[in-house]
Amino acid sequence: MTTRRTAIAGMLTALLVGFTTAGAAGTAASDPTRTAAAPGESYKRTELYFGGSRPDGSVITPAEFELFLDKEVTPAFPDGLTWLEAHGQWMGGKEDSYVLIILYPFRDHSANRELEEIRTDYKAQFHQESVLRADSVERVSF
Repeated sequence: MTTRRTAIAGMLTALLVGFTTAGAAGTAASDPTRTAAAPGESYKRTELYFGGSRPDGSVITPAEFELFLDKEVTPAFPDGLTWLEAHGQWMGGKEDSYVLIILYPFRDHSANRELEEIRTDYKAQFHQESVLRADSVERVSF
C-alpha cells in the first residue's frame, strides 16, 4: 500500500511540476515587463545540518552550538551566515538540530575545504556520525 501511495504521489508531483513549468514559461514569454535575469550575482549556497543530541542522549544546547560557531565557523566565514534551530529525523529517531546556511561567491576557492573542516570538527567534538551537506547555486543581491 505504501509503495502504491508513493507511486501515485510521484505521478501527481510530476504532473504539477509540468503544469507549473509550462505556465511559468508562458507567463515569462507573454509579459514584456519581466526582465530576463534576476538581480544579483550567482553565489554558492551550502546548508549544513547538525544533530542536536549526542549518542548518550544529552542535548547539544544552543549555547554550545553558538560557541562552536564562534570558534569554528565565523573565522572561516566572517562575512556572515545564518543558523536556525530545527527539528529533524535521522535513522529512525527524532531530534532537535541546527541548520547552518552559508552563501559565498564562486571565487572563494577555500570555502569547500573550510566547510569540510567544519563538518569534521563538529562530528569529532559532539560525537556525531554525520553532518548533512546540501549545495546549490542561488542569485544573491545585497
